[in-house]
Amino acid sequence: MNASAAETSVEGGADLPGRRPTPTVLVGGVPIGSRHPVAVQSMTNTDTADADATALQVVALAHAGSELVRITVNNDAAAAAVPEIVRKVRGLGVGVPIVGDFHYNGHRLLTEHPAMARALDKYRINPGNVGTKRRDANFGTIARVAIEEGKPIRIGVNWGSLDQDLLTRLMDENARSLEPHDAREVMISAMLESAVRSAELAEETGLPHDRIILSAKVSGVQDLVDVYRRLAARCDHPLHLGLTEAGMGTRGIVASAAALAILLQEGIGDTIRVSLTPRPGGERTEEVRVAQEILQSLGLRAFAPQVSACPGCGRTTSTFFQRMAEEIATYLADRMPEWRERYPGVEELRVAVMGCVVNGPGESRHADIGISLPGTFEEPVAPVYVDGALRTTLRGEGLVGEFVGILEEYVAARYGVARQGMG
Repeated sequence: MNASAAETSVEGGADLPGRRPTPTVLVGGVPIGSRHPVAVQSMTNTDTADADATALQVVALAHAGSELVRITVNNDAAAAAVPEIVRKVRGLGVGVPIVGDFHYNGHRLLTEHPAMARALDKYRINPGNVGTKRRDANFGTIARVAIEEGKPIRIGVNWGSLDQDLLTRLMDENARSLEPHDAREVMISAMLESAVRSAELAEETGLPHDRIILSAKVSGVQDLVDVYRRLAARCDHPLHLGLTEAGMGTRGIVASAAALAILLQEGIGDTIRVSLTPRPGGERTEEVRVAQEILQSLGLRAFAPQVSACPGCGRTTSTFFQRMAEEIATYLADRMPEWRERYPGVEELRVAVMGCVVNGPGESRHADIGISLPGTFEEPVAPVYVDGALRTTLRGEGLVGEFVGILEEYVAARYGVARQGMG
């Protein structure tokens, strides 16, 4: 494999209407901001000092569709392993940008491990924990390394590790005010000032304006929306969105989707991450798929064919319908790696798998290709619609295999022509 799925999905993205205008920040060749596609980001959870395990997880995340992958760089062993991790990832044919995540000691690690500083595509720093007595000096050291190495920086403010000196000062000023704000308002003000002031300090040090990305993460949906609306109004830097510590399973997915959808719909956000807590033994790549689904559901990106399927009711033959819907969705997922290479645009394919005659035929006509099963008490036939017209009617236990065959023919005929046109 010569390139990751992430690389092919970023290139040639649509010019999206309504996006907040920003400079374009290049991260390892991937354009972030301006009117480029909103990029999906993720982060490894391996011990970075274990170069093999970390490289394999970077590759897995990239193959799942992560367009930037962040790794923890927290000590000398991790810093020393970074060049080897990058070599291994590139050796496997994956060019996804790799971002170093620094807290507390980033100024020291970046200066004492120049090979690591050079190998990374971007640095993420938290202005709330770059030091206490020498905060600005340490921050300036990181900025100077970024300048020398030609790397962009994400300045990531987080309410769980906010600059305590700044927060204390704003709390004191608020307490002396004739009309004091509540603690939430002061916290939001501190996050905004930390992000904006840090970006200004980076530029004063010499870091170009178009090498800065900002983020200001909280774990509450309404808090995140408020923070980013205000941050977007105060600067033109590209913004990285994410609900920090979103949680596990359904809760984390729903909360992340709710928060990100509001902001993305308003044109705010240039990269996103869904920070899910994996279940024991669960796949880290789940957070990538959720982020893709959010963008695809909003119509901002297309990553894989959309399958419309009814939830089932008393009219449907439940087990057969559920099994068929799962088999077709699994088939599409399994075919996508090859289809993506052979058939440009196949990500926008719409497939309908419906369970009875009430809405089934109509939904199938609206899709590019669809099948409408009979309900439990309906005539035992399954019409197949292609581009809004009845193509054939299937019967019997083998109808799923027959439908898949029609699907393959349709994809080759429709999207194979696009490939020939490109040639």
